[in-house]
Amino acid sequence: MARFVLANSDSSATPLQSARSLALPPDDRAVRLVSAQGHPDLLVLERRPGESGALRTVIAVEDVRRLVPFLGSTAGEAGWRVVVVDSADELNAAGANALLKLLEEPPRRCLFLIVSHAPGRLLATIRSRCRRLLLRPLAGADIARAVGAALGRDPNDTAVQKAASAADGSVAHAIALLGGPLLAVRERVIELLARLPQTDPRAMHALGESLERADRLVLATFVDVVRDWLSARLAREQGQGGRLMRLAQAWDDVNRTAREVETFNLERKPLVFRIFGWLAEAARG
Repeated sequence: MARFVLANSDSSATPLQSARSLALPPDDRAVRLVSAQGHPDLLVLERRPGESGALRTVIAVEDVRRLVPFLGSTAGEAGWRVVVVDSADELNAAGANALLKLLEEPPRRCLFLIVSHAPGRLLATIRSRCRRLLLRPLAGADIARAVGAALGRDPNDTAVQKAASAADGSVAHAIALLGGPLLAVRERVIELLARLPQTDPRAMHALGESLERADRLVLATFVDVVRDWLSARLAREQGQGGRLMRLAQAWDDVNRTAREVETFNLERKPLVFRIFGWLAEAARG
């Protein structure tokens, strides 16, 4: 979206009015500048490394304040300036309020693209100032083709197909699944979830050991699979009273505890046992 806007400064142009796709030729100047992260009229807000070198858990208010000089300058290349917030769910409270102030009086010919995976958690005042665009996940076949093109692999390769089907519509996630232990961890968690309400302490111990030695992305994969399981159960159990309450409580407990483990760098094996204890309780009855 950002590339298309930056490449087409005149929104009234006839070819633009009849465009059926946001695709642009690879040799387009805007495409090349955005790919090189060097377009002067594009600013992307995302989590950045902190003083320790580790990626921060939030987009801080000082990151949002980078928008002030950017929006105060004159657009250079295209006449439009584009801000991408990826994602607004990761803004801390001060950062969200700072973004809100900019949205209240946006400069002329400035487009904010605010990504959110959970819009209901955003400030209502931010939501009310935005037009909501629902983006569907890519189909598995599309992901496999994109992964094949990015990595120079056959889209029909078994590993590529398996990663594509497990990627929840994300090419980046599929590539990450192919590049390490993520796919194996995902399959191990799915096996444990399929046995609920029964639990397998030995398998949980092995899973916990693998998470202790792994990077943040592996932990995130474990939590994402658990969330997917809970989301499916919550949708299926609407109107079931007690069980629905247990599932909702488990959802809150999983998210809160996983966030604490990541923020404070706590041991991960106890997290595995606690989560499966909550899930087993929620799955009973």
